[in-house]
Amino acid sequence: MIREVYITATNCITPLGFDVESNIDALVNGKTGIQQHEDSSLMPVPFYASIINNEKLNSAFEKISADKKYSRLEKMMILALEPIIENSSVELNSKTAFVLSTTKGNVTALKEDSETSFQNAHLDVLAQNVADFFGFKTQPIVVSNACVSGILAVSVAKRLIQSELYDTIFVVAGDEVSEFVLSGFNAFQAMSDAPCKPYSKNRTGVSLGEATAAVLLSTQNKNAKIKVLGDSSINDANHISGPSRTGEGLFRSIQNAIKEAQIDPEKLDYISAHGTATPFNDEMEAIALNRLGLQNAPVNSLKGFYGHTLGASGLLETVIAIESANQNILFESKGYDELGVSESINIIAKNEKANIDYFLKTASGFGGCNTAVVFEKVTY
Repeated sequence: MIREVYITATNCITPLGFDVESNIDALVNGKTGIQQHEDSSLMPVPFYASIINNEKLNSAFEKISADKKYSRLEKMMILALEPIIENSSVELNSKTAFVLSTTKGNVTALKEDSETSFQNAHLDVLAQNVADFFGFKTQPIVVSNACVSGILAVSVAKRLIQSELYDTIFVVAGDEVSEFVLSGFNAFQAMSDAPCKPYSKNRTGVSLGEATAAVLLSTQNKNAKIKVLGDSSINDANHISGPSRTGEGLFRSIQNAIKEAQIDPEKLDYISAHGTATPFNDEMEAIALNRLGLQNAPVNSLKGFYGHTLGASGLLETVIAIESANQNILFESKGYDELGVSESINIIAKNEKANIDYFLKTASGFGGCNTAVVFEKVTY
């Protein structure tokens, strides 16, 4: 019999708050973390992004550690994980794994030309530094697959538990706004000149953001927030930066995840989509959802609140979606006004109450990667 896998704890560190409760409060009140920034160390011209305040970050970290050796991203990740590990009573033994998910990791270390900085930019070093802070006994597992990394980490963790290699897995995902990332998206001419507007006819591109999120996956359903029912990750290999025009990879990912979940697609009460507010991504998602007959399911993108947080986005948005399900509230797709894709989809234009038993989280990224995971609300 295949093991059932649950998410029993969640947390997130974002510009809107350093716990789930404060983030949900901000979303309920329509508050966005995206602001205009003037920081020549990141970009020579003003830009819109969602960035965590350094003073708040350092102050929060000092409450749990006086150690000065950690990078900014490592502090964000440790802060996301710490309360989950502290409150879990899980023994960090050989049956407990640690999965770290990121797109760019400590890429900012490369600004300094030294052997130490070069080593610190490696993803395995980042993962080991975070693992050592908590004392994990197992070697950390790194998931880095463009912007599907955060939700793909949940998929990987689920499969590791079902294979009986581990009973419990702590997952953290994170990325920060950096000169490297900003210059890359700017080179694509993909940066929005205002806070992004996913799926909107008036969208002008992506807004970047930073965050970390953490979850605990377990075979135990005690205190479970959600059950992980099905997952799939398909690469359409369309283009290094452009998604499939037919949404093939996303279509197949969702199709497979629903099949494993063994539910009727019509049972999906909510879809937390990727929604970067770029013309090609939003169009591709709309096509894929229509091909699957999911055009009437309520859909939102949280990028209007957080910006595109790269590898963190899939896990952060899952954490928020879990709260949506447990509180039976659909959050607006902030910035949305008029449909700007060729196929009709049911964009959530304002916060509304709704019964959510099943939801789908999707993500897509450079290189043609796509991931979909189906979740079920645990009721007692």
